[in-house]
Amino acid sequence: MAAVKPQQAAAFMKAPPADLAAVLFHGSDPGLVSERSATLARVLAGRENPPGEILKIDETELDDDTGLLETELQTRPMFSGRRIVRAIAGRKISAQLLKPILASVPLEGLLIVEAGNLKADDTLRALFEKQASCYAIACYPDTAADIDELISDVLTSFKLKIDGDARDLLQSRLGADRALSRSEIEKLALYCLGRQQITFEDVDMLVGDAAGLAVERIAEAVADGRTKNAIGDFGRAMASGENAQMIIGVLQRYFLKLHRVRSDVDAGQRLDDALKSLRPPLFFKQKDLFSRQVRSWSRGQLDQALRRIAEAAKTARLSSNLEDVIAERLILALSSMAAIYAAAASRR
Repeated sequence: MAAVKPQQAAAFMKAPPADLAAVLFHGSDPGLVSERSATLARVLAGRENPPGEILKIDETELDDDTGLLETELQTRPMFSGRRIVRAIAGRKISAQLLKPILASVPLEGLLIVEAGNLKADDTLRALFEKQASCYAIACYPDTAADIDELISDVLTSFKLKIDGDARDLLQSRLGADRALSRSEIEKLALYCLGRQQITFEDVDMLVGDAAGLAVERIAEAVADGRTKNAIGDFGRAMASGENAQMIIGVLQRYFLKLHRVRSDVDAGQRLDDALKSLRPPLFFKQKDLFSRQVRSWSRGQLDQALRRIAEAAKTARLSSNLEDVIAERLILALSSMAAIYAAAASRR
């Protein structure tokens, strides 16, 4: 029925349309997709009287009963309000499965589907944008303003304030994944609970620790084509307890930053000016390396890299037991691409 614009998402979440039957959350920020899905499920359940029941259905459950999703959506619970069914798009939970179900709206239940980055002509996205009482909402990485608002919201809930320098540093360490960003801010708030003010030192110790810098080094090495360094840093990060999905998120954030600068340069902006427009700004030690990478990668090549990262993020979420392998393969693939592009750039 409609594609909800990113700037309209907050209002939609607070007051979902009365005729809503199904919603698709999709985009390159898996944390934001998951967070909005969970939030909307609670909102929809809360407006039922009595409150609705929230149910998650996994693709594996369809192995024994291919009609399970339709059954749950066409059945009204005896002792609660309408059922809100959450599902993650995949090989089985697809446009082919959902099209006949959504064609029969109104349903007894409400459906919320999560998906990765979908092109405008993707069949699943098109289905939700065109079908009556269905909506599609894109979820992209937070802007600097979004991160600033998230910091304010979380710290206000903990009755905490933060120094200006500390806020700038915190903002520079967040942004690739909404769920990860919220988790980091909450970790900081819990550490500072009982105090009034969060300082620069607090942020530097808790959010900007050595492990975090090591993860950033992985992204730098990958984009630079230094495969051996990237794999070595990845192994050390995993041995120290880092999460593979988080590392994929850091890669995504780094390549999005490269993509933005490359796009500005292609549009006629000087490289130095494009770099200065980054928020948060690059540290001076990163500038030469980052500039070289911008020159090595074309916009089309960065588009391809971002698609691979989004696909890896989705696969890692669906198969968390294989997330380490998925992340390592992604690092190998991207750093191999980077090495080829860097060699070509040096010959130009």
